[in-house]
Amino acid sequence: MTVNDWLQQTTQQLDQAGIGTARLDALVLLGDLLNKNSAQLLAEPTDQLTNEQQKKLNVLVERRSQHEPLAYIRQKCEFYGREFMVTSAVLVPRPESETMIELLLKLPAKYHKAVVDVGTGSGALAITAACELHEVQTIATDIDPSCLKVARQNCQKHQATVDLKQTNLLEGVKLPANATILANLPYVPDDHTVNLAALQEPHQAIFGGPDGLDLYRELFTQLKGHNGYVLTESLPFQHATLAEIAQKHGYKLQDSADFIQVFLA
Repeated sequence: MTVNDWLQQTTQQLDQAGIGTARLDALVLLGDLLNKNSAQLLAEPTDQLTNEQQKKLNVLVERRSQHEPLAYIRQKCEFYGREFMVTSAVLVPRPESETMIELLLKLPAKYHKAVVDVGTGSGALAITAACELHEVQTIATDIDPSCLKVARQNCQKHQATVDLKQTNLLEGVKLPANATILANLPYVPDDHTVNLAALQEPHQAIFGGPDGLDLYRELFTQLKGHNGYVLTESLPFQHATLAEIAQKHGYKLQDSADFIQVFLA
């Protein structure tokens, strides 16, 4: 079977399974196997795939047809221009969260000396902050040891110095002066409909209670006495309620973009 024939057949199969990015996913899976980019694959449409290569690809395509996240199949994804390892233990880093890094980088320099990533998962936010900022003290927390294992591997991959702590949000964490808090906590309301791929990600990393904001309420309660910025991620329709929660604890909204809000105490 040629590359072109396989791409056409697989695109149709994934499309029929309801995968909205069928053609792109087919190219990614084939590119990973052959160690070629999309341009190279499309430039060599008549290249032949061996039977062994087709067997390996069929297993991967079947997994994707069941709506398993592409990042889990590849065991990696890109975030803010860097490649991160992911497993089914962690939430797949989303492009929307890159806005949090962009807003972090705009903060006054004195708030770049310490960053604390709450609920770090794969470690993408903490590691990106550590790589983008100079001389920053970086702390990352997660309640799940399997997440911290993945984060630790990503720290090693990117040679990032991050103090990883297993705890519930910020319990027992001594915050450095002027620390900036990054909080991409579970925020999807329990009864909110998510796509089939998201349903295969850790439930506890997605859903945040009846209105989705239970963990943010707990976080702001724990932040008593903190003076600095808190950057949060939530659905746009939750922003007004989250701003009210923050205000009750002495934080005022300073900025927002897409899913991200920036608060300052």
